[in-house]
Amino acid sequence: MKTNMEDIDKLIKETLTEEEAKFYDDLDEQNVLQMVWGLFRGKNKWIMYMMNFMTLVFFGLFIYCLIEFFKAEITFNMIKWATGSIIFLIGVSMLKVFAWMQMDKNALLREIKRLELQLSSLSGRMSE
Repeated sequence: MKTNMEDIDKLIKETLTEEEAKFYDDLDEQNVLQMVWGLFRGKNKWIMYMMNFMTLVFFGLFIYCLIEFFKAEITFNMIKWATGSIIFLIGVSMLKVFAWMQMDKNALLREIKRLELQLSSLSGRMSE
């Protein structure tokens, strides 16, 4: 399967201009770290910075509630601190899910761009 994909990529690059071929190479698959760093590029990078800041704040509040939970001696206070811990942990989890969804969106956009280039390459070949 790998050689088949390499052959297809080679055929596509032959039909593209040099600039388009370079763009096509930039759309190659990324590892997890490249996808994470890709979140901090583009128009919405400020949202990701804000989300990561809030994740740190929520995690700090989660740790604080957890410490207070273990210090509490009255059952009502234990329930109160445990509820706070759960709420902040859910907040951290939801912010992380948002980040993973953004990474998935970026990967899908990259694949759509690859398909567009492949279609333009195919239509260029058919018109010749």
